[in-house]
Amino acid sequence: MARSPSLAAERPLARYNAKRDFSATAEPQGEISRRKPKTLAFVVQKHWASHLHYDFRLELDGVMVSWAVPKGPCFDPAVKRMAIHVEDHPLSYNTFEGTIAKGNYGAGTVIVWDRGTWEPVGDPREGLAKGKLVFKLHGEKLAGLWELVRISKPGDKKDPWLLLKKRGDVWARPISSYDVLTALPDSVLKKARYPQQLVPQLATLVAAPPASGSWVIENKWDGYRVLARIVTGKAKLFTRNGNDWTHKLESLARDVESLGIDKAWLDGEMVVMNEQGVPDFNRLQNAIDRERSQDIVLFLFDMPYFGDRDLREVPLRSRRTMLQELLKESTSNRIRFSEELPSTPSQVLAAACGLGLEGVMLKRADSHYVSGRSDSWLKLKCQRRQEFVVIGFTDRTNASREIGSLVLGYYDDAGQLHSAGSVGTGWSSAQRSELHELLVKLECKTAGVDAAEIKPGRWSNRERGAEHWVRPRLLVEVVFGEWTPDGKIRHASFRGVRKDKPAKAIRREQPAAPTAHATAMKISHPDRVIDPSTGATKIDLVHYYESVADRMLPHLRHRPVSFVRAPQGIGGQLFFQKHAEAKIDGVTELDTALWPGHDALLAVDTAQGLMAAAQLNVVEFHTWNSTAKKINEPDRIVFDLDPGEGVSWARVREAAQLMHVMLGELGLKSWLKTSGGKGLHVVVPIAPKLGWDAVKDFSHAVVMHMATTLPQHFVAKSGGSNRVGKIFIDYLRNGFGQTTAAAFSARARPGLGVSMPISWDALPALKSGAQWTIANARDYLSFEKADPWADYWKSRQTLSKALKKLKPAS
Repeated sequence: MARSPSLAAERPLARYNAKRDFSATAEPQGEISRRKPKTLAFVVQKHWASHLHYDFRLELDGVMVSWAVPKGPCFDPAVKRMAIHVEDHPLSYNTFEGTIAKGNYGAGTVIVWDRGTWEPVGDPREGLAKGKLVFKLHGEKLAGLWELVRISKPGDKKDPWLLLKKRGDVWARPISSYDVLTALPDSVLKKARYPQQLVPQLATLVAAPPASGSWVIENKWDGYRVLARIVTGKAKLFTRNGNDWTHKLESLARDVESLGIDKAWLDGEMVVMNEQGVPDFNRLQNAIDRERSQDIVLFLFDMPYFGDRDLREVPLRSRRTMLQELLKESTSNRIRFSEELPSTPSQVLAAACGLGLEGVMLKRADSHYVSGRSDSWLKLKCQRRQEFVVIGFTDRTNASREIGSLVLGYYDDAGQLHSAGSVGTGWSSAQRSELHELLVKLECKTAGVDAAEIKPGRWSNRERGAEHWVRPRLLVEVVFGEWTPDGKIRHASFRGVRKDKPAKAIRREQPAAPTAHATAMKISHPDRVIDPSTGATKIDLVHYYESVADRMLPHLRHRPVSFVRAPQGIGGQLFFQKHAEAKIDGVTELDTALWPGHDALLAVDTAQGLMAAAQLNVVEFHTWNSTAKKINEPDRIVFDLDPGEGVSWARVREAAQLMHVMLGELGLKSWLKTSGGKGLHVVVPIAPKLGWDAVKDFSHAVVMHMATTLPQHFVAKSGGSNRVGKIFIDYLRNGFGQTTAAAFSARARPGLGVSMPISWDALPALKSGAQWTIANARDYLSFEKADPWADYWKSRQTLSKALKKLKPAS
């Protein structure tokens, strides 16, 4: 293998082995692999040693050629990342995660941040020798074309290269819109909670293709949505509404099992093809009803989970690449990959319509998997087509046991049923009889819609016979030409009966306007510096909140929240906001009855709301000690340890430990978090049973006891002069309407410290109340072995015993 000059004369892996004492480190010993791979592996390990960096490794000739990338890879071609060529590593290192003990080379913690396969463009050995290596990555996080370029000069002690994203690559994105390091910071080996049920992602109907953006284009299969859940190699098949249809599709489930996958969720559409190779919805319905599932083909297009990995945050194109690789080994002709169609959306739609297909699907290549309807998946139809509820029927002339037409309806968002006109063609003679038999069993005396909507002449088939009204239970799929101004369909044709959706879910589909990046929030002034002390920008703050949303939202949901806004950065004027000044997407305005005489309080219940608030220059999020559901009964107590002038950090740590012991003696469990500023927060969860006055009085009594018992440490009065050399335990935050910085909230102070939940065991090593900032907090969490506050949410403790114990001392 051709190597850089510094490594050319060495035996492979000699330097790797020489740097390590394998009796003191869990790292694998260096041995060259003799395997003959069909594909070449790559891995990126996130390594928190003396400083955080990323180890980028490419398999070649039995070893992993390695570079240390201090700032990590970036999808933005304009961003050049330094990459120091280091010693080769063994292939066995690719799965190494753990801590390298202090005193050893590379001491620190390692996780596997990304993994997959790579393809060299050209001869990789020649590229390494010449100092220019171009390659494709197929990972769970990284994908597309990349380049490594040597920039070292003769005499350099190190061998520096640059890691670059190739311009023009479909995966390229500006870092202002997507930073893969903050968006996907965790280990790919971390085991995910495996859901027993999964709500599928649904597409939004649009009238025309988007003008720009990177989209995966697929056929819109004319069939039934199917999600396959595989556990220990056994498959169950579910409809989009979570109904288990495995018993109806036994042979198809066995074919899914033949893929040899141990654990996964697979997403696809089942269809039956006609003689022209085009999906036929009627044939599919017949195959299900007549138990002829051997005719069914399952086209798979997504994989939200695989093994112990939750892939929903992995970009779509990467998920599909992994799925396609798995299906290459399939021996079943009934389990197929839904191929990407290589052309423009308009051209593909025209071709699909010419072949008699239903339409096409457009999916944003970088999008996450989102349960429910989203605009990162779009559908374009060749003709208008949707499901309707049957609300009535007419008999066929001279054939009383066959239907002549179906009267159709749909529901609005308020649950009101509306007439949509009728359909009188598209079925066979056998289907006329089958539909009549089904509908007679549902017959009722009156229509389920307003009489004004069904007056004579409101649908075209009234003359075909007497109407029969039915309970709205049966769903049918219909194609039609257009909607009339009074809300009826024209030129309709029946396509089949649907059994995979509830009647109440049927709405009139309205095409939305196309958009290139509808789900990507526009961040105004992303490069504005908000913290001059560090150079942190607005986009840095937005990316931080995006990365901690899953951790932070449980501390925010259903709880009144106040914002600290910094429109000119933290050095400018700050605004404390409790009420809505304007509508904020994803931020809930609570009922004004919760606080009579005041404007509506706010709650942040979604990641969208968190991001929207950050876009509006919100730096800090402060929450009440109660939820909106029980606004007058707090469910926690907060003791804010605020050190006065001259108090050392060691004394702050000691004070927190004393509070922990004191509360423990009262029979109360407490949890610890940094404030993001100078102090610490000790939090006591309680069952919401007492009112604000009782809880505040209790917290005051605790603080008075601490100040009386340990006057050299604590003071119970606020004010700078009262706490010189002492720590004020702020109990005032436990009153009605008072707030505390939420867990994971940034603070509007130089450095942008973060309020970080930690374990009591971590207290002795804690360096300050602002040890973590928006720059390093999420990376710290990616190395965390367990959530130190996991049991916080299970606590149901009351103050009854504590009040009895404290009373004599107070």
